[in-house]
Amino acid sequence: MNLPSKRLEQAVQAFSQLPGIGQKTALRLVLHLLKKDNLQVNQFAAAFHKLKEEINYCNICFNISDTEVCNICSNTRRNKEELCIVEDIRDIIAIENTQQYNGLYHVLGGLISPMEGKGPSDLQIDTLVDRLKNTEVKEIIMALSATMEGDTTIFYIHKKLKEFPVKISTISRGVAFGGELEYVDEVTLGRSILSRVAYQQG
Repeated sequence: MNLPSKRLEQAVQAFSQLPGIGQKTALRLVLHLLKKDNLQVNQFAAAFHKLKEEINYCNICFNISDTEVCNICSNTRRNKEELCIVEDIRDIIAIENTQQYNGLYHVLGGLISPMEGKGPSDLQIDTLVDRLKNTEVKEIIMALSATMEGDTTIFYIHKKLKEFPVKISTISRGVAFGGELEYVDEVTLGRSILSRVAYQQG
């Protein structure tokens, strides 16, 4: 893309590094910001700087939080007997939007993927095991993407949790194989949680 300014080119390049943003979209965003006054642009930049500098992660479930314990973990009205295992924070947002689940969460921070060099030690699996040692949890719900990496991660966690007297279930396959939770519509995702099935090793 031939641009008339090196600074414009650098700004477009910065935006195009974001997921799902191509160079044309990046250029449109940059040109939009250029039309704004300095105060608005500074507020825009400051919001992201503040986010990066001040964001916290919940000490219990690893969800993004403004405090040491997130508002889900600290909510006494949540069902403490159900623990939903998710890949990342986007999945919590997707599940919460269904309004079909009232339990707690545990964010793994990814999936086991040898191709990407991601093993069990790179995920929040040991913290999950530690969490279950002093807990009221009676059911673990595996809400992971229906992919090879998701199934591998479920299989590994199932083996790690054999010593605990908890029921392990997975969301039903209303979610198509290869699908990621954040892209599933709320009705399908909600139904897949309500109609979850007991996990069985293949």
